[in-house]
Amino acid sequence: MVMSSEFMGHTVFLLLLSLLLVPASTHLQSNDEGHVSVLLSSKGIDFAKDVLIDKAISSMLPLQLPDIEKSVKIPLIGKVKIVLSNITIYSVEIASSYVETGETGLVLVASGATADLSMNWKYSYSTWIVVISDHGDASVQVKGMDVGFTVALKEEGGTLKVYVLDCGCHVKDISITLNGGASWLYQGLIDAFEGPIGSAVENAISKKIKEGIGKLDTRLQSLPKHFAIDHTASMNITFVDNPVLSTSSIEFEINGLFAEVDTVSVPINYYEGTWAPLACKHPDKMIEISLHEDVFNSATSVYFSTGHMLWTVDKFVDQSLLNTASWKFIYPQLYTQYPDDNMTLTITITSAPIVKIEDVGINVTIYVDVTVNVLDAGDVIPVACVSLELSNGCSPQILSNKLASDLKLKNFNMSLKWSKIGNVHMQLLQPVMHDIIESVFIPYVNLHLMRGYALPILHGFTFKNPEIQYAEAEMGICSNLAVT
Repeated sequence: MVMSSEFMGHTVFLLLLSLLLVPASTHLQSNDEGHVSVLLSSKGIDFAKDVLIDKAISSMLPLQLPDIEKSVKIPLIGKVKIVLSNITIYSVEIASSYVETGETGLVLVASGATADLSMNWKYSYSTWIVVISDHGDASVQVKGMDVGFTVALKEEGGTLKVYVLDCGCHVKDISITLNGGASWLYQGLIDAFEGPIGSAVENAISKKIKEGIGKLDTRLQSLPKHFAIDHTASMNITFVDNPVLSTSSIEFEINGLFAEVDTVSVPINYYEGTWAPLACKHPDKMIEISLHEDVFNSATSVYFSTGHMLWTVDKFVDQSLLNTASWKFIYPQLYTQYPDDNMTLTITITSAPIVKIEDVGINVTIYVDVTVNVLDAGDVIPVACVSLELSNGCSPQILSNKLASDLKLKNFNMSLKWSKIGNVHMQLLQPVMHDIIESVFIPYVNLHLMRGYALPILHGFTFKNPEIQYAEAEMGICSNLAVT
């Protein structure tokens, strides 16, 4: 009993709040804007509640209550001292429960709960000759228990505060089965201890609810303010503004922008106006996650600024392309000066890729320099550089609880940036560059993109039948949840 309320006061909220990415790389001011929105629908709230109640009952029992001691006057016997000890709740069944959300907070009610208890008893009384005592054990069933509490959620300094607004518990009925002892003892226990046992359960439940929510609040305040994606990037996941509670959902916004690991500043020049999170086409989904395109652009900015967008190509599907003999018509002076020398290509992304989300999908523009190097007598000699502007479509997908994606080349433009040994026939070079892009560049980028990035969902849960939708400047993920 006490266990079930502690669970509902602690774990249900832990789900509702932990469904977000928690942390951030800086302290946010009140005028900061969220770039990631997480909405849990009434269907999602109910699912989370039911799953977590089951898990909490299995993990938090047995639960012990304080000893109860009382002197009882028994007809024909006199004053008897009775002590109940080792009072333990070992089973809890909840008939029904529900969660309601509204402007004032979140209400959780569990009705018709039944708790099974075990306990030890002993008594003693004195006659004018001798002290008489006995002991044994008993089982207790608490029936018709109703538990309810109301909490408020408030953003403070980028973290979430949880306040108890109201809390209560009521026990309707108690039955006691006594093992051993005289018949008068049974009636004495019923008369004297039915009320105290019920009060002990009610008080313990209220106390555990408040303690559980207090512990949750402390845990939320102690969460780090940044979440490391890898050794390079972290995500700013401080809460932005108070959660929005309606009659059918809870919605949170977090900053969501990427920053370098161990930095304390958020990337600047991102969208700072208001935006409306994308609404799912199927409103019966449990969870909706909306990501503004600035989240993706902040990620490309971090990886670009930390030097992760440069690599050398020394192997190719058609290895002959990395020999000057294959370039004799494309770049005649190259072959004349370095006949039959091997080559490498240095591929450098020259600025952070630009992600643009439209209602029909995602486009990614990448600016690349391809430097042609000749390997001559142990030296690496740069001889020419070609600039490319790549226009790509991006196809995101959900893999487990990660957002992965791959690029597909739509078209590209190119120009000669510089050449040290004469002109390059750009028309002849174009199909070669197309092969390099399709066979080397795109697969390499996709290898990293398909590793995926973790989405805001609690450990132990996974997306079920997720759908990806698009609107101007934002992408939405609408999904049901399942237990892993």
